[in-house]
Amino acid sequence: MTHGRSDLDASASLPKDPTCVALIPARSGSRRVPGKNVRPLAGHPLLAYTIGAALESGVFGTVIVSTESESVSQTAMAYGAEVPFLRPGDLASDTSPDIDWVRHGLRWLAERGRRWDCFALLRPTSPFRRADTIRRAWQAFLDDGQADSLRAVQPCREHPAKMWTVEGSRMYPVMPNPDPSGTPWHSMPYQSLPRIHVQNASLEIARCAVPLGQGTIAGSQILPFVTRDLEGFDINDEEDWWLAEHHAARQPGALPTVGAAR
Repeated sequence: MTHGRSDLDASASLPKDPTCVALIPARSGSRRVPGKNVRPLAGHPLLAYTIGAALESGVFGTVIVSTESESVSQTAMAYGAEVPFLRPGDLASDTSPDIDWVRHGLRWLAERGRRWDCFALLRPTSPFRRADTIRRAWQAFLDDGQADSLRAVQPCREHPAKMWTVEGSRMYPVMPNPDPSGTPWHSMPYQSLPRIHVQNASLEIARCAVPLGQGTIAGSQILPFVTRDLEGFDINDEEDWWLAEHHAARQPGALPTVGAAR
């Protein structure tokens, strides 16, 4: 396996042929959709689609699943991922920030001589993210060359200019028009409002130096990657799961190719 550099200079240009590791978080303790990472969707565990897309993309030297669960670990390995360690339980709660488990995984690997220039964070809850999605994002990150990270986003369906904070018996716009003489944005047509994107959970790419050297996942120079169609679809609750089954049934080619479990 090819390993990358060991320095932590996030300000330097990327090397000519940077290496990248895929990190897939798959803890077992989901509350809104219990067991969702291994719950079957269209014939395979949900986790299998992210593993399949990562392997097919050809971007990564290694595809690693980070989990605290032995059973999730077995499923991940059956579909071709590597699970070289189990995540400590205190890094696998529903309030555990990403920076903790990402840093844990990268440090664990580095201590054993396994280092990469970059990592991609691929969440199993985005099953319609395909190999081509990953390749497009990786190429965009390489073409930029200076960004700390890349993050998947999509246009907002609910504009923040139409949102309010409620304080006692009054409410105030979250995003007021900065021109006090202009029409309040909350009273303007959606089409005339500033174009706003919201992040989705499908994809993040960053230099390993960012979490290891700066203590943040994204850094300060963040490259947008606008997802298409179902690429940014994220399963957060039972209604999302029903929609995922509906999309998978109506569009058989929407899900990534998954090999048979070993």
